[in-house]
Amino acid sequence: MVFNPIDPQDTRQDQSGSPRRRRFKAIPVRMLVPNLITLLALCAGLTAIRLAFENKLDLALAGIVFAALLDGIDGRVARMLKGTSKFGAELDSLADFVNFGVAPALILYFWGLHDFKSFGWIAALVFAICGGLRLARFNVMIDDPHKPAWAGNFFTGVPAPAGAIVVLLPIYLNFLGVPRGSALTAFSLVFALFVAFLMVSRLPVFSGKQVGKRVPTEMVLPVFVVAVLFFALLLAYPFEVLTVGTVLYLGALPLGWLSWQKHARATAAPQPLSPDHPVTDSPAASPPNAVTPPDTERPTRLN
Repeated sequence: MVFNPIDPQDTRQDQSGSPRRRRFKAIPVRMLVPNLITLLALCAGLTAIRLAFENKLDLALAGIVFAALLDGIDGRVARMLKGTSKFGAELDSLADFVNFGVAPALILYFWGLHDFKSFGWIAALVFAICGGLRLARFNVMIDDPHKPAWAGNFFTGVPAPAGAIVVLLPIYLNFLGVPRGSALTAFSLVFALFVAFLMVSRLPVFSGKQVGKRVPTEMVLPVFVVAVLFFALLLAYPFEVLTVGTVLYLGALPLGWLSWQKHARATAAPQPLSPDHPVTDSPAASPPNAVTPPDTERPTRLN
């Protein structure tokens, strides 16, 4: 069978009488903007790999941080512009695997894991693979119909962008004056495996998806001041800010687990019956020939 590119349902013809090719609809610009942000993040991650190979680690770290910042806004921009698409979701997953799985693993290997030869390369491989598995699980679980509404406030396992920032902690310490000796490189190997385990674990982690949707009027100016102060500190003292942020993030992980347990216990607890809805006899206790009156107060569909 020869493939016919002409739509058989399209009977329109041109002036010569031959059928015309079906034209695709023009894509709105708002659909392109989020994908352009994702591609820009992918360029930052790939450039970070090159910079690490050239031993420009400070610029390589800046590329990873820049990619993480772009990853944090591309989804929000897509939802704000109503430009979400299946293509964008797949592109975002691919970019995240490169930026936050492959790139950090190679940066760590070029920096110090290569001292352990095969063991160092295995640690880098494990981290990159766990990053890919983490993203694949996220794509599968995102449309879970059995997930409670409050579960949307949590990630399952440390997200890939946070894992990429956290796993580079030994390099931050090196730039702060800690010598790159056998102790620090050994710590980086064990720490990379630890962060990889956190990414594929079932640990509930705050997602922050509900943050930033609505800002009270009186908090608009303070939010601007805090944002400017954060970026100013990040530019002036990058490694100090990244080190403190990494330590605080790791210290806050148990808080997410405690909050998850609190919500789970509240959901599992039996709900008290309202006085407006008294307990009625079960259908099995009614006589077999009894006629059940129509229930006009019950909604036709229960969510």
